[in-house]
Amino acid sequence: MNASRKNRSFALSLAALAGLSVILQCWLSMQLAIHNGRSIGAGLATFFSYFTVLTNTSIFVSLTLSLIGPASSAGKWCARPGVVAGIAANIAFVGLSYHFLLRNTWNPQGAQLLADLLLHYAVPAVYVLYWWSDAAKTALRWTHPLLWSIYPAAYLAYSLVRGYLVGSYPYPFIDAGHIGYARTMLNAVGLLIVFIVLGLLLVALGRVRHRIGR
Repeated sequence: MNASRKNRSFALSLAALAGLSVILQCWLSMQLAIHNGRSIGAGLATFFSYFTVLTNTSIFVSLTLSLIGPASSAGKWCARPGVVAGIAANIAFVGLSYHFLLRNTWNPQGAQLLADLLLHYAVPAVYVLYWWSDAAKTALRWTHPLLWSIYPAAYLAYSLVRGYLVGSYPYPFIDAGHIGYARTMLNAVGLLIVFIVLGLLLVALGRVRHRIGR
């Protein structure tokens, strides 16, 4: 099997893993919504309010587009090294922030534990490996992390607006209704700095990978 077919098989397997992980969590979230007397629509709105779900979904969508339409404008854009690296930075941020900030805040069991491990550990680890295999294509720029940070910053703005309107926030460290806006913004700035540092680390690793792979 040549390198191109290996990369395609890797991407296909990763897309399937991300897709199945999101579907499993969606099913569990809908079951919980119904159990709590909420509508499917309300359950879906809550489901898609999580950064973890959105980022894992972006992996599935981007890989699928690059696989089924590699010559299309969307497929080409999703396969760009800067885009792949940006997704890697965001999904790595998902795994690290969950591990250090959230994993001790609940005790998932059964199918929920499986979904938890897939979304926060398996998919992030495998996608970073996928990015590493792709990183030899083009050297990343040191300004890339600033572009990548637009997504988490936009997510924060969306979460704060949605939280204000519905009275519910997806994560305790941005729960402005409970900890106040000053503490929320302080937490957000701190997390954004961590994200940019993580992005710079990926740029450095990517540039090393590019030199090695040439």
